Amino acid sequence: AWDGRHCSNTRNLIDAHGYSAVMIEGDPTKARALREALGGHARIVIIERYVGFAGDDRLDALLAGTGAPRGFDLLSIDIDGNDHAVWDAVVDYQPKVVCIEFNPTIPLPVRYVQPADPKVSRGSSLAAMVELGRRKGYELVAVTMSNAFFVRTEHLPRFDLESNDPVRLWTEQRFVTHLFSGYDG
Repeated sequence: AWDGRHCSNTRNLIDAHGYSAVMIEGDPTKARALREALGGHARIVIIERYVGFAGDDRLDALLAGTGAPRGFDLLSIDIDGNDHAVWDAVVDYQPKVVCIEFNPTIPLPVRYVQPADPKVSRGSSLAAMVELGRRKGYELVAVTMSNAFFVRTEHLPRFDLESNDPVRLWTEQRFVTHLFSGYDG
């Protein structure tokens, strides 16, 4: 969640639309700033913890004590690396929409999944995210420079897309290389 403002995928939903939120930040300095910015809101739950993909660090375990409904509206995963592993580990919750970061340097035909390792910070390809989404019952509906948006398969008709092929949806590819790098250099 960073500080609740910087590059936030959810802040507008909280401020302008009255959404409740569970915001998770592992870095103590950023978590302190997050508590200062949003800690007074009754409908905001702040968790200071790094999200992982096993045991008590999984999103399922972190969300279990928050009162979040199983089918909440939006899950935003943006952790600069293990995003694929974190989403893959979610089994108890089925949000309507998932916004997930992918590595925009990886060309679309490449299916690359970063090793599930907190010390690695490469990110996974859009192709790998689309594959994971479909396996979990989600379809791609939009792509920004580095975020992919998925909806539960039953909601796809609401978007009236001619095609949800990533080739058509991912139009901002200025960082694509044929030699990709990880977030860790």
